[in-house]
Amino acid sequence: MAPALLAEGNFGCRSQRGERRESPAMADRMTSRAPRSSHPDAAQKTLCRSPFLSIKFFVFCHGLLQLSQLLVSGYLKSSISTIERRYGLSSQTSGLLASFNEVGNTLLIVFLSYLGSRVHRPRLIGCGALLVSLAGFLMALPHFLTGPYRYDQSVPSTFSNSTDLCQRGAPGPWANLSDGSCTPHASRESHEVLLVMFVAQALLGIGGVPIQPFGISYIDDFASERNSPLYLGILFSVTVIGPGVAFMLGSAMLRFYVDIDKVSAAEVQLTNKDPRWVGAWWLGFLVAASLVALSALPYFFFPREMPKEVVRGKDRDSKKRVDVLRQLRPRSEHMESLSLMEFIRRFPVVLLRNLRHPVYLLVVLAQVNLSAMVAGLATFMGKFLERQFSLTASLANMIIGAVNIPGAMVGIVVGGAILKRFQMSLRQCSALCVLGMLLCLLTAFPLLFLGCPTQRVAGVTYWDSSGLGAQDTDCSAQCHCSQRGFNPICGSDGVEYISPCSAGCSDVSIHPDGSILNYTGCSCIAGLGRAGSAWPGTCGTACSHLFVPFVVLSCLAGILASISHTPSFMLILRSIQPEDKSFAVGIQFMLLRVLAWMPGPVLYGSAIDTSCLLWERRCERRAACRYYDNTLFRQRYLGLQFFFEVGAFLCFGAVYLILSKQEREARQAQQEKAEPEKEKLAGNSLKSPESKV
Repeated sequence: MAPALLAEGNFGCRSQRGERRESPAMADRMTSRAPRSSHPDAAQKTLCRSPFLSIKFFVFCHGLLQLSQLLVSGYLKSSISTIERRYGLSSQTSGLLASFNEVGNTLLIVFLSYLGSRVHRPRLIGCGALLVSLAGFLMALPHFLTGPYRYDQSVPSTFSNSTDLCQRGAPGPWANLSDGSCTPHASRESHEVLLVMFVAQALLGIGGVPIQPFGISYIDDFASERNSPLYLGILFSVTVIGPGVAFMLGSAMLRFYVDIDKVSAAEVQLTNKDPRWVGAWWLGFLVAASLVALSALPYFFFPREMPKEVVRGKDRDSKKRVDVLRQLRPRSEHMESLSLMEFIRRFPVVLLRNLRHPVYLLVVLAQVNLSAMVAGLATFMGKFLERQFSLTASLANMIIGAVNIPGAMVGIVVGGAILKRFQMSLRQCSALCVLGMLLCLLTAFPLLFLGCPTQRVAGVTYWDSSGLGAQDTDCSAQCHCSQRGFNPICGSDGVEYISPCSAGCSDVSIHPDGSILNYTGCSCIAGLGRAGSAWPGTCGTACSHLFVPFVVLSCLAGILASISHTPSFMLILRSIQPEDKSFAVGIQFMLLRVLAWMPGPVLYGSAIDTSCLLWERRCERRAACRYYDNTLFRQRYLGLQFFFEVGAFLCFGAVYLILSKQEREARQAQQEKAEPEKEKLAGNSLKSPESKV
């Protein structure tokens, strides 16, 4: 992005004739708005003095800021399953946490169009960015407030002298760690962690309010009419790329152990493939928050207004190209004439007028369905891939960041290219949306059946012929196993056990590097005339061959759904009154936040929780889910996706029918108007002398 913006050399310092002129008057007016400068060479000289008077440098800074902001907001979604495991959160709670930033955003976004250019926009952007940076640091704070991550283990170490092997006889000092993990401090700690994270998310939403809208309006005001679409296109591309970069950052950070700053590598007896593994989720927040803080600094040096960018000899056809762009610009002059009370009084009137417009309402409802689908998928897709296909959190994030999000970007570009190539009418735009959603439904439907069965877990999803769970049989009754222990092992019989103790394993073989090779003497695992053996880790779902087809189909469905993005936006802009455009777009984004981005992750999280088979218990409360019914998980998670896609398809279909009817009525009215004129012309021709010949 930087070479593209800086390629014209010193931000356009060289004048057209290579001359430099002195203009003291311009120095006094260099912070005043100059949309039509009568001294272009002097303006160029002023731009050479400071990069903060160049709109190109502002675009460069704003691209970095938007990317950094999206790293903070998107990184939470990439690490949501890890945070659940670390602090014992349900999917419903984590979904509420992921959507809580929309609360602060929604409360303030309504008044953003009122402020317009009344305020010092660059400084307000800088202040908002500092709030976002603070939110990122607060998100990482729980790691430093809480003690080291504790997990059940079989080999005593300096970290803990506990073991989860079968200890026959009365429980003693070697009893399992989980039984004594609940203390008053631990109970209070979990509430403090949630409080800090929710406050951080609220600050993230408030800080993000001015960044994109004020940045876009500032660029549109002071960029040349020829370059403004290019600059805005760069920023919109960053908003699409940003979440992908956030998931790639999550993929990199979750490879490190969570307590990398508290314990040495020799004390960690886990690998990133272990179901107890917790990655360094907090590290990405520190990186992203630091980038936001650095990106915020230049905004305090930009002026409130800067000279209008001048591009010579290249603006001949610019007026034709910017007619649509002018319609999209906020009517700042008109907005500034309104007082706050007039703005508040007018807002409900404009809201009701637009909501009574059937095309506008139906398109917004279609976008609400699609946004709710995207909000849930983006939040929990990593967790879904981990559970369905036994992937590590790092690999799941890499797939999302490298495949799914770029696929959505391709769909948006294709939709815009089709619009530009065929110059579509409103009815044709709606037809393109209907076609894209229909193909998306056909592609997404097989995903409901493309998944893995639930693994056999003793006492959870699998029982022996006696009908009793492994934990209830005599084979482990003498072991005094903790009901809360969790250290999955895979038995030689292909059955998974939630801990070595529940499998009756009494011995463990250790590799010279400290890692566990296998467990032996497992009385609950059937062997050839002797006790069976087991290996550390989960047995997995054993259907890795379905992973690639699933990723391909889900990516294709995302591309097809994204094709409707640009046509639906054009349907909104062209179907409402010109004076209501800025209000209508603001109302649109407000409704998307209230009806989609806020409830979407919570709805998905609640649906996921209903498919849980075994919950972790912490201090007599339900914590994170340890085992899911994979079939129910897939049906409810992807079923919600299919439900929202059907809703969007029906809304777009209704829009197409309405526009087709309006088009027919307009054509009939035109024909009825033309018939009297034809009859009049025919009558005149009969009366003319030539007609008698």
